[in-house]
Amino acid sequence: MKYLVTGCAGFIGSNLTDRLLSEGFSVIGIDNFSTGQRKFLNKALQNKNFQFHQIDITDYEDLLSVITKDIDTIFHMAANADVRFGTNHPRKDLEQNTIATFNVLEAMRISDIKKIVFASTGSVYGETEVIPTPEDAPFPIQTSLYAASKSAGEGLISAYCEGFDMQAWVFRFVSILGERYAHGHVFDFYKKLKENPNKLHVLGNGKQKKSYLYIEDCLNAIMIAIEKSNERINIFNLGVDEYCEVNDSIGWICEKLNLRPSLEYSGGERGWIGDNPFILLDTKKIKSLGWEPKVKINDGVTKTVQYLQENEWLFKVRE
Repeated sequence: MKYLVTGCAGFIGSNLTDRLLSEGFSVIGIDNFSTGQRKFLNKALQNKNFQFHQIDITDYEDLLSVITKDIDTIFHMAANADVRFGTNHPRKDLEQNTIATFNVLEAMRISDIKKIVFASTGSVYGETEVIPTPEDAPFPIQTSLYAASKSAGEGLISAYCEGFDMQAWVFRFVSILGERYAHGHVFDFYKKLKENPNKLHVLGNGKQKKSYLYIEDCLNAIMIAIEKSNERINIFNLGVDEYCEVNDSIGWICEKLNLRPSLEYSGGERGWIGDNPFILLDTKKIKSLGWEPKVKINDGVTKTVQYLQENEWLFKVRE
């Protein structure tokens, strides 16, 4: 089997690439290093079954030159995931998420590739009133440009599946934590505490309820779903049946770092536009296939902090 992974140098994409290679598959990786890290590919680049292409998937011609007929499935992980600052650059979500997904689908159509795995987000549910939120919950008004662009991507994928006899696995993630994590609240809090271990500024009131999933649990769920679900369009929530408040995660981070900073809050139940004050996904569907997460939220946060302690070079490349 030959797979192609877009965003192969990103957090989830690089871990997925290593996982596929470890299971003996051939992998073509695509990344433009806008947020991905070349170091994340060190292991993959030593594997004879890995080919890497540094291209931008918003460039359709470059993408088409790499997507060939002998590819079995495309794992589309590349995206702009900057929810917080989405309103500062609205075009970025459109181009890097929606149009890029269209480019992938068009290249698949031209090359007669029938299977796509898509990294979506639980944010597509907006500020839903149905909690825990199942896959068939009604879509409310979108509250972030990121979620809107992912929802549009899902729509394009389902339309291509119906129109061109394709098959899709769509995964709506909560926030993912773990090794190679380099974006999000744990990263931001760690960075702030490195700069000032005595004081921490927190967006919102710290009472936002969040759910997180450890990277290995996420990959296990993806592989099980691909193996065991075979509808034309397979949609799965990926998360855990628990949540924490932002204040809880701050406590776990500070405990790991042995710090007791004073906390300053910006106030309000949202830290930024599109910050959902309560996220908890219903995961009965993926669990019905035999999947169970192994890592609790607090352990996932602690593992992530430990990884950042051991890889502080990430803060330099993100400056």
